[in-house]
Amino acid sequence: MNAPVTNNEDLLYSVQDGIARITFNRPQARNALTFAMYERMAEICTEINADRSIKALILTGAGDKAFASGTDISQFRAFKTAQDALDYEARIDRVLGTLEQCRVPVIAAIAGACTGGGAGIAACCDIRIGTETTRMGFPIARTLGNCLSMSNISRVVSLVGPARTKDLIFKARLVEAPEALALGLLNEVVPDVATLQRRADETAKLVASHAPLTLEATKEAVRRIRRTLSREEGEDLILKAYMSEDFREGMDAFLNKRAPNWKGK
Repeated sequence: MNAPVTNNEDLLYSVQDGIARITFNRPQARNALTFAMYERMAEICTEINADRSIKALILTGAGDKAFASGTDISQFRAFKTAQDALDYEARIDRVLGTLEQCRVPVIAAIAGACTGGGAGIAACCDIRIGTETTRMGFPIARTLGNCLSMSNISRVVSLVGPARTKDLIFKARLVEAPEALALGLLNEVVPDVATLQRRADETAKLVASHAPLTLEATKEAVRRIRRTLSREEGEDLILKAYMSEDFREGMDAFLNKRAPNWKGK
């Protein structure tokens, strides 16, 4: 069964020949995600789990500048209370947990920037293919002054190890494609966007031709092996970051395109 593409939405979804595709469709905002986009992605993963005709899922971003640059910063303007911060991180944990537990292989086709929440989404995927222009990282230490969700920290540590996780976040640097490949943030690098989309399609068709229960069991077993911090274990860390003066300063500086003045409180 093929699902039509809706062309006027921030998140596009289609299914063709058993291959599902989600496209983050805000190229004017470097495909930054709104809360509605996060929720729709989770809904789609739930739909896929109930539809055995779907064999693989591809995630990609519209245009060639970004896969996804994280959560749209304007979404944070409404944050006033500690509960706002906890609810946000609970939402991220729930949505990305739903993506990670999607029963089919999930392939991220990554062109351009893959940062913050976008890199968190990529870390949930089973196979990550980039281009020579792909740059990945979590630059929050120089932008917003917040912290990653506990599940995202767990995923990144699982991919690259504790020391490299701290190196990435402490230095707030974006990793170029060759290093991302060496670290395990990417599984493969291709020359350009056209090749990327073709390679993602080829990979999706390949895994879709294999025994689905073997893939499901392997995917779930790997997920169970990894130690994932619970949200409750990190509530103190979340509140320390999101309720700080530095977070307010970082958000204002980011939106007004100026350097932040960190105070450590």
